[in-house]
Amino acid sequence: MDTFTPLSAAFGGLMIGASAALFLILNGRIAGVSGILGGLLPPSSGGIGWRAAFLAGLLLAPLVHAGLGGGRPPVAVEASLPLLGLAGLLVGFGARLGAGCTSGHGVCGVGRGSPRSLVATGTFMAAAAVTVFVTRHLIGA
Repeated sequence: MDTFTPLSAAFGGLMIGASAALFLILNGRIAGVSGILGGLLPPSSGGIGWRAAFLAGLLLAPLVHAGLGGGRPPVAVEASLPLLGLAGLLVGFGARLGAGCTSGHGVCGVGRGSPRSLVATGTFMAAAAVTVFVTRHLIGA
């Protein structure tokens, strides 16, 4: 939180919201990353190209940013590889159970006023708060 600035956060949020809105307007689809990735596994006919391009953009954007002179933030992962694997599986399970992920529900669904997305996002946030409390204050990790 040492580098947080409200202006950069507002600009980033504006860019995410604008891109999700444009994706919906231009493609008629929700920019939910788990749904886009899930459509590639197994691939559905006619949807491979745009899905692959979307995911490639997610992976390449930080590299383009760094190439244009933007710095890379320091990343320190203090969890073990097995714990990270378990966390990934739990996130995937939760996205499947909730019929979407934070990008689909939290960004796109809340913006559209979807009751299901409002409940899902509230659940995500509550689970995150409980997880942080337990790991930081009860377990001491």
